[in-house]
Amino acid sequence: MRLNYTIMDRGVGKRNRRRIQERAVKEKRDESILVLLEMLEGAKSIGAGAATIASAGAAVGIGNVLSSSINSVARNPSLAKQLFGYAILGFALTEAIASFALMMAFLISFVFRSQKQCLW
Repeated sequence: MRLNYTIMDRGVGKRNRRRIQERAVKEKRDESILVLLEMLEGAKSIGAGAATIASAGAAVGIGNVLSSSINSVARNPSLAKQLFGYAILGFALTEAIASFALMMAFLISFVFRSQKQCLW
């Protein structure tokens, strides 16, 4: 959608010259809006990708909870039942963070739509 209008065309009167200028400005504005919408789509993809990084952090957190639980039971086997309850609580809280991050990634990807369809 490149602009091929020149203002100094021969045989163009003042009225036609003004129309050509207005049309060129409108096409330039439409082109800049499209560029802006494409930039927003890219930022949305980057945000969704960054939100999914939290699931890797949750996996590391679950590994830490499990290794601490095994280490604690190995040191004091008589507290195994109590430590198991704490381990389950740690797993649940860590998974809640991961599911929240996944929910945010889906919201960013599918719910927050750009207004590209509304322009045309």
